[in-house]
Amino acid sequence: MGHNDHSAIHAVGHADDAMLVEALRAVLPADAVLIDEQARRPYESDGLSAYRQMPRVVVLPANEAQVQAVLQVCHRLQVPLVARGHGTGLSGGAMPDQRGVLMSLAKLNRILDIDPLARTARVQPGVRNLAISEAVASHGLYYAPDPSSQIACSIGGNVAENSGGVHCLKYGLTVHNLVRVRALTIDGLVFDAGAEGPDAAGFDLLALLTGSEGLLAVVTEVTVRLLPRPRTVQALLASFDDVEKAGQAVANIIAAGIIPAGLEMMDGPATRAAEAFVHANYPVDAEALLICESDGTAEEVEDESARMRAVLEAAGATEIRYARDEAERLKFWAGRKAAFPAVGRMAPDYYCIDGTIPRRTLGAVLNWMYGRAGELGVQVVNVFHAGDGNLHPLLLFDAAKPGDFERTEILANEILAKCVEVGGTITGEHGVGVEKIDAMCVQFNSDELSIFLGVKAAFDPAGLLNPGKAVPALHRCAELGRMHVHNGQLPHPELPRF
Repeated sequence: MGHNDHSAIHAVGHADDAMLVEALRAVLPADAVLIDEQARRPYESDGLSAYRQMPRVVVLPANEAQVQAVLQVCHRLQVPLVARGHGTGLSGGAMPDQRGVLMSLAKLNRILDIDPLARTARVQPGVRNLAISEAVASHGLYYAPDPSSQIACSIGGNVAENSGGVHCLKYGLTVHNLVRVRALTIDGLVFDAGAEGPDAAGFDLLALLTGSEGLLAVVTEVTVRLLPRPRTVQALLASFDDVEKAGQAVANIIAAGIIPAGLEMMDGPATRAAEAFVHANYPVDAEALLICESDGTAEEVEDESARMRAVLEAAGATEIRYARDEAERLKFWAGRKAAFPAVGRMAPDYYCIDGTIPRRTLGAVLNWMYGRAGELGVQVVNVFHAGDGNLHPLLLFDAAKPGDFERTEILANEILAKCVEVGGTITGEHGVGVEKIDAMCVQFNSDELSIFLGVKAAFDPAGLLNPGKAVPALHRCAELGRMHVHNGQLPHPELPRF
């Protein structure tokens, strides 16, 4: 939707809009129902700002009872609803539906309980990821999933997208660090998924909800698993003069039975951008850089670091450097976590996608990507979770130049197709949202998509929760002609841009 949209929700003659606003104001304070264009504008997109729509209404519930009341209003009036956390997602999963309500859960931001003996924390969905670790640090505990946006992203959004982070290789994604989730269906039914014990009777609804992108229910409470701070942590930097060598080194580390706490890779442009931004003392002449981290007891760390060094040297590392102290270790990671904003200084705009590939194909896929980017005239910078093959190509462009974004989209779609072609998937942690919904027709056949749609219908028969996201309608795939991955072309859904 363009920036000239001035259709205020209270415009004369919009009886349906008036009915919706009246119903919402009956269950929420007046200042928690936003109808003016200026107030609604900040909610038109998530972190993928290339795709945006204005919601009819924005609501700001402050507790579970208000969330329930809003859901019941939308269910009764058959109005679509999109739940949103802090809007840091990168797949358009929190983009509003212009026909419906955008519900921000930012006010549900309290840490409700910390149990240091059980090593759990019970929090509301609007709590920031990093705030959990900060709150439990005095107990010698922390919350392991650490996406690069952890300083800002909400735990509810992490559940919706099954977020990972730089330490997900050893400690898992969000789904591996949850104990229980409390959620509400579109008609306001409250239910718990998961259990405090090691197992729960019935279907594993906790795993089903995690990563469901807001299509099934709205989360109002999350109990997370906490871990003790490791006694010893050691990080090293390994430089390579060739990205394919670095990619092979990653595969060799895992093949050697080593599962480091973190194993991240940055290519030359990303390394130089991060160094200029953070001054982490990175080797700026490297064509690829690996950040490898070991944790555990002092003996475990010493042994793992020595084994990892041997693998890296055999793979052709030109330099291996250990962090001299905790401050330098944190500096190593500060550069990695600041890589996205650092690369943002290289061009007016960039498009970050994510796909996952088998580790053995890292070098070949990266070289293919650079070659194809050159053919299209698009600059690509790579920084990603190498240990689990989760790519995060940053495609640089200038939205003000005609054709720039269109070429970028072509490359993004081809990268997703390549990921599937080599045995990977179209997303690792960002989710499908609207960005990759057509690529789902490449990843899955019609029978598989029918099962997904059946699960959606079991929770939300009318399709009111986050409609048009994550799972395409079967007719959409039929219209696309069931794409074949080897053709390297994935059309994008027709969505408003810029």
